[in-house]
Amino acid sequence: MTTEVTKTAEKTPAETPETTTGGHIYQPLVDIVETEEGVTLMLEMPGVVHDDVDVTLEKRVLTIRGKVRPTSTEKLQLAYVEYGEGDYERSFTLSEDFDPERIEASVSQGVLTLLLPRAAETKPKKIAVKAS
Repeated sequence: MTTEVTKTAEKTPAETPETTTGGHIYQPLVDIVETEEGVTLMLEMPGVVHDDVDVTLEKRVLTIRGKVRPTSTEKLQLAYVEYGEGDYERSFTLSEDFDPERIEASVSQGVLTLLLPRAAETKPKKIAVKAS
């Protein structure tokens, strides 16, 4: 009996794959959901806690950085390694229809969720139609 393994998307090394400390930088995987209210980004960043996440918005560029604290293997000798440990970084260029003052971010179980609400003046407006 043979077992077929379906490979899912893996985190991707960023264009600058190493830091000055010798660690790798990865682009986290992201899911993007768009609604009339705004956009939600969900970024996969295992090993990152909320204190080690930096989210900045400068000139419409939203940059997300996550620092992973290395796990210690002093008493263990690894026989095989598949998981690449390193920090995360990813940037997105936003359109001008988002309200930068209301952007929210939270981390839970290795997933960073960003809520990007649309500015009130850019939300679609429903026009009432009257019978004549």
